[in-house]
Amino acid sequence: MATTSLAELDDETVRSMAMAAIFSDFGGKINSLDFHRKDDLLVTASEDDSVRLYDIVSAKLIKTTYHKKHGADCVCFTHHPSSVICSTKYNLDSTGESLRYLSMYDNRILRYFKGHKERVISLCMSPVNDSFMSGSLDHSVRIWDLRVNACQGILRLHGRPTVAFDQQGLVFAVAMEAGAIKLFDSRSYDKGPFDTFLVGGDTAEVCDIKFSNDGKSMLLTTTNNNIYVLDAYGGEKRCGFSLEPSPNTNTEATFTPDGQYVVSGSGDGTLHAWNINTRNEVACWNGNIGVVACLKWAPRRAMFVAASSVLSFWIPNPSSNSTDESTDPQATVKSDQV
Repeated sequence: MATTSLAELDDETVRSMAMAAIFSDFGGKINSLDFHRKDDLLVTASEDDSVRLYDIVSAKLIKTTYHKKHGADCVCFTHHPSSVICSTKYNLDSTGESLRYLSMYDNRILRYFKGHKERVISLCMSPVNDSFMSGSLDHSVRIWDLRVNACQGILRLHGRPTVAFDQQGLVFAVAMEAGAIKLFDSRSYDKGPFDTFLVGGDTAEVCDIKFSNDGKSMLLTTTNNNIYVLDAYGGEKRCGFSLEPSPNTNTEATFTPDGQYVVSGSGDGTLHAWNINTRNEVACWNGNIGVVACLKWAPRRAMFVAASSVLSFWIPNPSSNSTDESTDPQATVKSDQV
């Protein structure tokens, strides 16, 4: 699979994205995935209890490890290219081992992190140091350090907690009940949030938060498949899009690295891309892999990956016809702006 380094994206390039590789040997739904920030690597965690490492340049599987005792739910890279953090799906009541620090190189657990009483549903690594955050259905957010077993800080809150660091690691966001987004200073989070945003009129819980690379925008995905792009400084809504519902499956949206486009799955199995500045849908694809629960754009490549119970790699196809039905937004029902 020929991949290219990321150049400046435009509508035509985004519209030309096409599936270039697919892996369908998973024994269940893929629960989460993450790109390494600097190396061309992807990690997945799935319902078959596997954690898998891929080379994204060649779209090749490098390593598979199985975790039958704990399961594999949320996963994210640490700064080391062969080490990841993975959340526990099974036996949490008996072990208390809600998170594990894993070496993919030799399939070894480097450290357990105990504290959460319920399943972890949101996980993110600081881009600048060894701290990471986890949000759990026990209504808490915990701050950890890879070098220490003990939790470094706890935020108690209401609702489903979703967490994200900004790209500089200076600020983190926590979503809680009724669509409230609270911003904390990473160095003094114990003083409480310095700002709170409300997505006006939408009280659905936020299931995913992402910051754009320049730190100016935030991307929210809600449990009822609404997507919002907010100004990260003032909280004003820049644009919003509504997609088909996906009962029992939360979808994921992603910024492109330049922060100019949003790509998302939908409850009807299609994928959509919008130009944030014009608020226009520039592409709609039928991925033919079912409802996409996990979707991320590679940090330094013209590539995104989409996953359901199969994993698909998408790259620009220069020979694609922009009027082809599979990429023409007018060829399908256009998503409603909200």
